[in-house]
Amino acid sequence: MRILHISSARAFGGGERHLVDLANALVEQGHDVYVALVPDSPLHQKLAPLPAQNLLTLRMRGAVDVASAIKLARFARKHQIEIVHAHRARDYPLAALAAKLASYPRLILTRHVLFPLGRWHRFTLSNVHRVIAVSNAVAASLRAQQIFPAHKICVIHNGINVQSFDLAVSGFDRDAYRRSLHLAARFLVGCLGEISQVKGHEDFVRAAANLAEQRPDTEFIIAGSDVSPTAVNRARLEHLIAQLNLRERVHLIGHLEDVAPLLSSLDVFVSASHTEAFGLSIVEAMASGVAVVANATDGAREVIDDGETGRLVPIGDAGAMAAAINALLEDEEERKRLGTLARAAARKQWSLNRMVTATESIYQKALDVKRLS
Repeated sequence: MRILHISSARAFGGGERHLVDLANALVEQGHDVYVALVPDSPLHQKLAPLPAQNLLTLRMRGAVDVASAIKLARFARKHQIEIVHAHRARDYPLAALAAKLASYPRLILTRHVLFPLGRWHRFTLSNVHRVIAVSNAVAASLRAQQIFPAHKICVIHNGINVQSFDLAVSGFDRDAYRRSLHLAARFLVGCLGEISQVKGHEDFVRAAANLAEQRPDTEFIIAGSDVSPTAVNRARLEHLIAQLNLRERVHLIGHLEDVAPLLSSLDVFVSASHTEAFGLSIVEAMASGVAVVANATDGAREVIDDGETGRLVPIGDAGAMAAAINALLEDEEERKRLGTLARAAARKQWSLNRMVTATESIYQKALDVKRLS
């Protein structure tokens, strides 16, 4: 198949990880994959398996960027694109117009978040063949908005390369990795993700404050960057850490290209998000065999079997989060049990191969319908 992915992303998050993993895996499966990106996209360097001529750089200034839609359509005709696949709401109308102008391609959208689409999407996306929701929660949100016919909405859960997170089998030295981060405490509790208010890092810091006196043997780590123009979220978080006298206990280490070593170094992973469509970092922690404590968001409840593959706590309750973390730090056997079951669940349910195969099936069905019409 000849597939064109479209993304105007200027920061790298879960949706962008999804696109990169999917595109690279489709290349390995023998498909001709093309990707349209903005000039300053962080995805360029992560799509190494694609030939340089398969990457199209466009400004993609917004949903009504007709000039970019025309260029996309020309590119699609030139390369005989069969599937146009868009991953961001702002790109949906642009992709829809390009697919119409190019005449042949079938339009696929992936919805990665729970936030509602705009009303104008209803009038610009009539030629959509399928909308892929990355979780049942996202699918329910889409159905409630009634922008797309229910039969066009399908669920393909996110997937990861689970083997790349199983560092224990390769003799990974977690103590050496901790030393490289200048961490000396017996236990390490961490979270990762973009530093923003919705990710709940302040709750994580308050949970650390609740544990500080009773757990002098524990340090806390936050991996992630603040992509806001003035980095106001990180500044707010640093102020809270100083205010709670936690500068020696809570460490902000910024963005990591490879999160697997950090995850494999943790005793407990925490997802403090207030809303989560799926919870990709949770699945990565599970694949790493780490005990997980997560806020009971829609996405977390879809991924974690409470008490079996992790612990769920009420959203925004730093006290409950602290109690759950402490209980696991106190009980090594329970940490190991949760980690072992979590790793097995990740391998069974959240593999990249499963996600790619399911997406290929959607593509093929779209083409079969086109050929019959």
